[in-house]
Amino acid sequence: MAPIPEGASRPTRRSGSVLACVSVCTALVVGFVAAINLAVPELAASSLRPTSSDLLWIVDAYVVIFACLVIPAGAVGDKLGRKGVLLAGLGVFASGAVVSAVAPNVAIMLAGRAVTGLGAACVLPNCVGILLHATAPERRPHALAVWAAASGAGGVVGNVGGGAVLSAGSWRALFTAVAAVALCCLAWAARSAPRGARHHRALDLPGTLLFVAAFVALLTGIIEGPEQGWGSTVVLGAFASSVLLILWWVRVERRAPHPMLDPRLFRSAALSSACLGMTITFFGSFGLFYVNASLLQYGRGFSVLQAGLGVIPLTVPLLAGTRYVPGLIRRTGVPATLAAAFALTGAGLAALSYASAMAYPVYAAGLFVIGLGIMLAAPCLTAQIAAALPVERAGIAGGLQSATRELGSALGVAVVGTILTAGFTRHLPAGLGRHAPLPRTVREALASAPADRTAVTEAFTHGADTALRAAALVVLLAGALVVAGARRAHRTATR
Repeated sequence: MAPIPEGASRPTRRSGSVLACVSVCTALVVGFVAAINLAVPELAASSLRPTSSDLLWIVDAYVVIFACLVIPAGAVGDKLGRKGVLLAGLGVFASGAVVSAVAPNVAIMLAGRAVTGLGAACVLPNCVGILLHATAPERRPHALAVWAAASGAGGVVGNVGGGAVLSAGSWRALFTAVAAVALCCLAWAARSAPRGARHHRALDLPGTLLFVAAFVALLTGIIEGPEQGWGSTVVLGAFASSVLLILWWVRVERRAPHPMLDPRLFRSAALSSACLGMTITFFGSFGLFYVNASLLQYGRGFSVLQAGLGVIPLTVPLLAGTRYVPGLIRRTGVPATLAAAFALTGAGLAALSYASAMAYPVYAAGLFVIGLGIMLAAPCLTAQIAAALPVERAGIAGGLQSATRELGSALGVAVVGTILTAGFTRHLPAGLGRHAPLPRTVREALASAPADRTAVTEAFTHGADTALRAAALVVLLAGALVVAGARRAHRTATR
């Protein structure tokens, strides 16, 4: 198959197949973040014998590698060919999942998780690049909206699919199923994805290494904050290192003849506000995913599968309404669309915090409102980021969109998790307060005081409600900043 020249596109029939393929690939690598959370209880009781810190890194090793390498992987795709990097990424992703499935100990499990994260980093940004080049310019807003919906729904897909597999098998079956799906995606992409033109642009190795180091330090601080304490030496040292490395990266990139990502691009109000918006959107959604599964299981007595299915109302707007979003943006404008998106997301999170003890249909209505917010935000922000970079840098655009999403996801889990744990421990029965160390999870509390199940469950619900209200406040306040930036960019563009 001959490469597609810049600006050309495949026929609509072909671009429709490409859109379906990259959407499934995207849902796979995003959904795997959510699916593994459902397996944590089984992993904790498994023959791996992980400590609490081990469990944290089994979940987060994937996220860290994924987030840190996604922009460099987009740059590699721009230079060496996006289809080849996508196929290699799917193969690496499947290999890592197989290693995790057969892992005899924690060290091998962590290695498998890291390899899977590397594969995911190669997959996601190059999905965007392939999609942009396979789609006619007039169809790109619609294609990006559908792709963004797949990205937003990925967490729900992971919850539902992971819950189904774990109900029928073990955590090893989950990794095996993920590997099988990845291999099917590889075969599909090999058949349907077109080869695009390569760009003979030197890779910016110093800038890439500094960026990766800065992102690793930042995510280490975020992930270790809930465990080590936000004022601990480890966490403060990680954040300080991240700031210094980012400043060094900015200096190097401004002098580089071909920077991986020119920091001067962020002078654009449209790009900087879109990146912040993407971070906040996934802060809210993954903060919710972190709380939701446990809240449904402990608060309502749902099984793992029922908890996975219980989040489906959130996906209804994404599946049914996304195709109308580009037209809405044309009629109302980006600022108004984003204002509605963050208002709906914040209101939905706040509503859930008061609906945790109400009938499930009331809780489902809150999930639906959050889904409406994500439905409006994700396509709008994706298009803004893609438009800020030239089409030949589509891999970098996809990487930037993915990196901000993963940063938001990590922040959402860390911040919501910290507030949840603080609220939970504060509301535990007085008798448990004498235990050293103080139980930090429902499982630990019930192991210490099985007779206090109702009080422990109520303590968890209190903590979860507080965490959801805090997430709603962050989404509303930060969303206001995003909308202000979008309005400033609109005024500049219309002068």
